[in-house]
Amino acid sequence: MTPTTTVRSPLRLYGRSGELAILETLLTRLSGGRGSTLVLTAPPGLGRSALALHTADGHRGPVLRAAAAPAERLLPYSGLHALLCSAQVPLPVPPADVLRSGLAPTALLDLLTALGARRPLLVCVDDAHVWDPDSRAALAFAVRRLAPGSRVAVLLTAADRQDGAEAFTGLPALRLGPLDDAAAAELLDRVTEGRIDSAVREELRREGAGNPRLLTALAGHLGRDQVTGRHPLPRPLPGAEGVLAAYAAHLDALPDDTRTLLLFAAAAEEHEPEGAGADTILLLRAGQLAGIDAGRLAPAELAGAVHSGGGRVRFTHPLLRRAVLRRAPLARRRAVHHLLATALDGPHRTLPRLVQRACAAGGYDPALADALARAAVPPRPHADRAAALARAAALSTDEALRGARFAAAAEHAWLAGEPGRARILLARVRAVPAPGRAHYVRGLLALRDGPAADAREALLTAAALLAPRDAGRTVSALLGAAEAAWAMGDAAAYLDAMSRLPVRGSDPSLERYRAGMCAVFGGRTAEGHALLRGCLDAVAQARPGSTGGSDDPARGLRAGVAALVLGEVDDACRAGARALAAVRAHGPDPLLPQALEHLAYGELRAGRYALARAHAREGLCAAGRLGQRNVAAHLHAVLALAASVEGDARTCGEHADAAMAGAGPHGLAQAATLARWAVARAALADGRSAEAAARLSPLVQPGPRRGHFAARMPAVPCFVEAAVLAGRGTEAYALVEEFAGWTAQTADPQAPAQLARCRALLAPPAEAAARYEEALAHHDRADGDFERARTQLLYGHWLRRRRRTREARGPLRDALVAFERCGARLWSGRVRGELRAAGEAVAGESGAAPPGPLVLLTPQQQRIARCVAEGATNREVAVRLSVSTRTVDHHLRNVFATLGVRSRTELARLLDRDEERGVRRDVGRDEKNVADL
Repeated sequence: MTPTTTVRSPLRLYGRSGELAILETLLTRLSGGRGSTLVLTAPPGLGRSALALHTADGHRGPVLRAAAAPAERLLPYSGLHALLCSAQVPLPVPPADVLRSGLAPTALLDLLTALGARRPLLVCVDDAHVWDPDSRAALAFAVRRLAPGSRVAVLLTAADRQDGAEAFTGLPALRLGPLDDAAAAELLDRVTEGRIDSAVREELRREGAGNPRLLTALAGHLGRDQVTGRHPLPRPLPGAEGVLAAYAAHLDALPDDTRTLLLFAAAAEEHEPEGAGADTILLLRAGQLAGIDAGRLAPAELAGAVHSGGGRVRFTHPLLRRAVLRRAPLARRRAVHHLLATALDGPHRTLPRLVQRACAAGGYDPALADALARAAVPPRPHADRAAALARAAALSTDEALRGARFAAAAEHAWLAGEPGRARILLARVRAVPAPGRAHYVRGLLALRDGPAADAREALLTAAALLAPRDAGRTVSALLGAAEAAWAMGDAAAYLDAMSRLPVRGSDPSLERYRAGMCAVFGGRTAEGHALLRGCLDAVAQARPGSTGGSDDPARGLRAGVAALVLGEVDDACRAGARALAAVRAHGPDPLLPQALEHLAYGELRAGRYALARAHAREGLCAAGRLGQRNVAAHLHAVLALAASVEGDARTCGEHADAAMAGAGPHGLAQAATLARWAVARAALADGRSAEAAARLSPLVQPGPRRGHFAARMPAVPCFVEAAVLAGRGTEAYALVEEFAGWTAQTADPQAPAQLARCRALLAPPAEAAARYEEALAHHDRADGDFERARTQLLYGHWLRRRRRTREARGPLRDALVAFERCGARLWSGRVRGELRAAGEAVAGESGAAPPGPLVLLTPQQQRIARCVAEGATNREVAVRLSVSTRTVDHHLRNVFATLGVRSRTELARLLDRDEERGVRRDVGRDEKNVADL
């Protein structure tokens, strides 16, 4: 790098784990006696020098290391001389002999080979592209001819598309990209010692474009109050001069007309979406007005500064465009913007023309600000309206009007799917008091990516401020506050927000929804259910485009919630599908993750686990793209529940942990409850009923630690099963009676069968069989393989425990088929164990017999041995496997005799060693597969 672009290495290299792994491999190969070559290339400021320094410091052997000097000072072979003089060991050949004219390339090759023969040698040259031509040629010659066994590794760094870099063309290269958002945020937190405000961080991240040096410089030029958000940021942000000058230097050799056209292209992007490029036709017209032939842009394309295609001209790097604008004098920039405004004629170009005029403005211009605000209307996209309103705010003189326009711009940025930009715009609202719309947007942002309690308070404040003059946003704010309360699990707060909605409105479906939810949460369940059914009917029957129509995604989402409250899971899936289709067709983009979440949860309740998983995964991708961590937490919980059905305990745990990581800091009780339920159900599938009961008890029992109100009753059947199998059945009686009351009110098709199953689990032996038959009869009237298979599994287990093994095999076989049909692998394994215990050989079991000593044991002995090795007592093993303690004693004695062990400790050590061998076997197989690939 040139002296103007030297990067000061941070305390750690952020976001470079992949690059560091590659460089570590280079050093590992070198220590093993295998040389290799790598060229690190990158635009200015991305940290190639820091990576080279890190690699050189990590090598324990000799290093030849040289940094570059300004090219105009370099004499022939001066770069190579500096490299040789950096040797830490005596050279077998004097540098002067190596550098003799005509012999340097071969002499350098011989020298490096000789040094590598002594000890593994690392050659590290930073900014090799600015070496003198003779040194570059000699180095490239030697590097290309180093034998693989020479024990010499060469690491070079070179700038992208710079003179001199072509000498190393064809060598293995690694091009550095910009830091991702997370790494950039980490770097800014470190540079500011964690004091940076979230909105300031977002603005610096966007301005820094993932460039570590630029990010560090931008943060370093701000005062403490500016970093913490107490004072507004300066415009433009200082600190970018050095990096942008290095980018602009790439264009110095271009003709003047070419640089002028590049300035036109950079200025024309001011009214375009980020990354869209400049309109080629507009550049042609601007060039004609300036007397420049558009063909003069060709040298810039050849130099790699821009590329054309699809009617657009785009810069190859966003910082290059910014460098072109910053380097031009202010008067010239204004002239270019004026010329572009002239070229943008016609009514369909009103907003772009006004934006160019705003860029040319020398200060406040209330008339131009008003014109921009008037032009920021449909059908312009939300992103364009956000940009126009932001410029209108900057041109306004009245502070209250400025604040209102920045708040409006923030709302449109949020609707465009740019929450970071929305936060930046909100930070520019300095009016006191802040307008209601600012509180509204702040609440919407927190609802998707912040503490739910903060979102609720911000939205209630917004509703109070907006009520006199903005009925639409008032209703939206109150519904958002209710949604936040629901996510928190605060039923009283939910009822409070819903009660504040206007009693009479223009939307009949919303009126029925409000009244119905208030009635349900007020204890008038029958009345509330009737009103919610009316809401469903009103949405379904409305014509598309009409008030309350099904093509409105927000109304479709409310219809889905109403259907779930009623227990109409099929209607919930249909409403979710309609809402998703409406979002895809009409937007807004920020509703996409929520629509996918609602649909996935409805499909989960309906027993369509594969569909739920597919929609939840898509929702996770959308939530990540839009920065909606709260929705991501709920989607992780849905995926955890799906994994608990499919029997993948590891995947279930990973998604549950991810859900809890987001739910805890933001107070998302619903996501936390669903995640805990999922982990408990996976434990139940694995036969760990005591653990499952312990996890589920706080979620379903009354008290301060209870779970979310909407998930409490659906989780009761799981708890009853776990509690009975764990010997805690007495705790379930009161819950079953409460569940019976809920079943009488809900339309959930699985509830009657689940109630009969719970009563069968708690019934005396004389009544249990009839209860199980009643549950199976209810299952016959509803879909859902999984719930039916669970009932059949428990029925077969009960029959086997009563020594009615022949009768037990029928329901157990049916359960196995049903579990396999819905992909519940772990549950299938539990059924197979029951069938073997009932004396039936199970055909078609997947997987090979367990390797090592366990192959000598029967399946029942294997299960008991594993439980004992985990530390369980005989009584705990009996509860987990639903056998008597005498059966465990008998099998355990046979296990000890077969395996030749004398204690539980010896058994645990034996199984641990066997597991380690299995892990090594798996790792070896994986490494072989990777090598084959």
